[in-house]
Amino acid sequence: MPGQHRFRSRGTRLAALVTAAALVTGACTAGGGDDDGGSAEPTDRSTPTARDYPGLPESLARQSLEWTACPEPSVEQGGGEAPGELPDGTPWQCSTLTVPLDWDDTGGETIEIALIRAVSTADADARIGSLVFNFGGPGSSGVYTLPQAAENYEDLRAGYDLVSFDPRGVGNSAGVVCVDGEQRDRMAQELGGPPRDAGEEALMAELDAEYIAGCEEAAGDLLPHLTTASAARDLDLLRHVLGDGQLHYFGISYGTELGATHASLFPANVGRAVLDAVVDPTTEPTEAGLHQAAGFQLALENWMAHCAAEEGADCPVGTDAEEGSAVIADFLDGLRDRPLPGDGDRLLTADLALTGIILTLYDEEFWPYLTLALDTALNDGEGQLLLAFADLYNGRDEQGRYSNQNDAFTAITCADAPGGPGIEAVEEYREEFLEASPAFGDLMVWSVTGCEGWPVPVGGAGDAGDDGEPGPGADDTTDDTAGRGDNRVDIDAEGAREILLIGTTGDPATPYEGAERMRDALGEGVGVLITREGEGHGAYAMGNECVDEAVNDYLLSGLIPQDGLVCG
Repeated sequence: MPGQHRFRSRGTRLAALVTAAALVTGACTAGGGDDDGGSAEPTDRSTPTARDYPGLPESLARQSLEWTACPEPSVEQGGGEAPGELPDGTPWQCSTLTVPLDWDDTGGETIEIALIRAVSTADADARIGSLVFNFGGPGSSGVYTLPQAAENYEDLRAGYDLVSFDPRGVGNSAGVVCVDGEQRDRMAQELGGPPRDAGEEALMAELDAEYIAGCEEAAGDLLPHLTTASAARDLDLLRHVLGDGQLHYFGISYGTELGATHASLFPANVGRAVLDAVVDPTTEPTEAGLHQAAGFQLALENWMAHCAAEEGADCPVGTDAEEGSAVIADFLDGLRDRPLPGDGDRLLTADLALTGIILTLYDEEFWPYLTLALDTALNDGEGQLLLAFADLYNGRDEQGRYSNQNDAFTAITCADAPGGPGIEAVEEYREEFLEASPAFGDLMVWSVTGCEGWPVPVGGAGDAGDDGEPGPGADDTTDDTAGRGDNRVDIDAEGAREILLIGTTGDPATPYEGAERMRDALGEGVGVLITREGEGHGAYAMGNECVDEAVNDYLLSGLIPQDGLVCG
C-alpha cells in the first residue's frame, strides 16, 4: 500500500495498551492578553456571528449547529459504547458542520463534518470560547478520542467548551474505507514485509493496485479534496459557526501541522493555540521518514538502557544497544520466512511485529509491555502479544473490523504529497536508513516509495486573503504550494498572535528538532517554544507540572511563557 512503514503520529496516551497486554498474557512570563479571544454567546452556543463569511453561500455561512446526545461511535471512528457524562454530569453532545467538498467551488457539493463537545463549566461572562482539538494521525477521529482523553483537559473547561471533530476523510466525516477487514487481513498476511525479489515486487504492486482501486471505487471524487489545506479551511469555518472571532486550538502531532496550516492561511484568525509534539514543516516525505526512523531508534535504545538496568541479563535483547538493535533486526528479518503464531489463523509477520514494537515506543509508560512482548516472541516463539499491539495501533477490533484510520492516513498523506520516487529509490536510501536505525531501517526505508500511483494530481491548495478570510477560487488567490512541489501550504504565519509550541527531547514520532524548525517557519515572534526533557510522544498531561502549568496559564489567562522555557 502507498506509504507503507510511515507511522502515524498518535496524540493520546494509549491506555488501551494495558488492557491488551492483560488480555493476551492472561491468555512562565506574562504576555499580552486577548484582544478578540472569544465572544459571549447564547446558552446553546450554536449560532454563528451575524457577519457573513466571505466566499460562502448563506446556507453555509449562517448555518446553526444542532447539538444532540452522542450515539455509539461507528466502526469507522473506532467503535465501542456511546460516551457517557463527565464526572460533574456534563453530557457529551454531537453535531455536524456542513462544508464545501471543494473550497474552489463553494457553491457546489458539500460534505458533513462530525463534531463533539462538552460545554464549559464557566458562566457566560467568564467563558473564553471553544477550544478545538485535533489529536493527530492524520486519521484520528476526534469524536472518538476526545471523550477518552477528556480527563487530561478537564482544567481547560474552566474557560472553554471542549470541541473536537473528525477531519474530512476520517471517521464519520465522509470517511474513506478502501478495503474491508477480511481483505486487509489477507493483504497483511500475503506479503508480510517488504519485497526481496522480483516475484515479491510483483506481488506488492498487485496488492497496491488492489488497494488503490478500492479507494477509487469507494471515494474517487473525494480523494483530491482530502488535503490538510482543505481541512484547515473547514477548521476556520467551524470557528465562525461556533461564534468565535478567533480560533482557540490544541493540536497534537499531525494536529500541529493542521494548526500551523490554518495559521498560515488565516493569521488574523489565530487565537490561543497550542501545538504539542510538533511536526517538522520543512521536510519532504523521504526526509521525514528518515527522521522518524532515527526517532524510533533513539526510543528503542532508551528502552534498551532501561531494560538492561531493570532486567539485567534477563532483558530479552541483552544489555548492549548495538547488540540489541541487531537482535531486533534479525528477529524482524527472520519473520519473513518464519512468522510466529499469532491469533487463530493470523500470523505475526515482520510488518505486524514492527508495528507492535513501534506502538510501545510512543510512551515510556509502555516499555514494560515491550519487554514482555519481546520476551514471549524471542524466547517462547509466541507472537500473540505483539500482534495484539499491532491490532491496537491499526484500529482492528476483536471481530476483525477496522476503523478507517489507516485508509484516512493514506488518503490524506497522499492528497498532500501525491506521487513519489517509487521502488527504485529504496536502494538509493537504504544505507541512510540503516545508519539512522540499525533495528528498523531495513523495513522503514520503504517509506521512500511515497504515494506512487495515487490518483491525485499535484496542484495548488489555494491561499487566504490578507484580511484573514478564505480565497474561494484559485483565480483570486496566490498559490502557496508552488515551492513544495506538492499540495501542502508553505508554513508562514507572520502577523499571527503567539502560538505555543511544545517539543519533547525523546519524542520518537515527531523528533524535537521539528519544534525548533516550526518556530522558525511560523515567523518572528509567532512561535513560543517550550522544551520538555524526557521520553514519549507529547508533553501536556504527561506528568510534567512545568509544562501543564505553562499551557494552562496561557490558555486560561493569556500568560505567554518565555520562549525557550525548559521543563525537566
